[in-house]
Amino acid sequence: MKTLLFTLTLTLTSFLLQAQSETVSPSEGITLTVTVPVQSTEGHVIFGLYDELTFLKQPLMGLESAIVDGKATVTFTNVKPGTYAIVLFHDKNDNKQMDFEANGMPKEMFGASNNVLAFGPPQWKEAKFDVGDQPLTLEIIM
Repeated sequence: MKTLLFTLTLTLTSFLLQAQSETVSPSEGITLTVTVPVQSTEGHVIFGLYDELTFLKQPLMGLESAIVDGKATVTFTNVKPGTYAIVLFHDKNDNKQMDFEANGMPKEMFGASNNVLAFGPPQWKEAKFDVGDQPLTLEIIM
């Protein structure tokens, strides 16, 4: 349980270091729009875009979105063709980190591309998706 808690904490707090920054080359790529329904209006949703080498470590790009009309939406720009995954969490109290109960269970909702819903952190093989040369829109459920 401690390993699971540590891994999830490390993953979700890595968003802090990369929120609203881009490390992908500014050369041409596609736009990747991600929407997540949110039942609360509190806080923000923090999104991270990963490739296989950076998955659950350091996002290639991190973005943050306000919640408007029951959803949070971000658009990653200049995403080059390849295989990626997205992990996100609802930072309900705006402290820029994932919060946990004393027993290690998350207090804040989280999700991953392909709507991977599992106990513990998502796995690359389940969350990955391909980006081609056309804009892409995804909806992720927490």
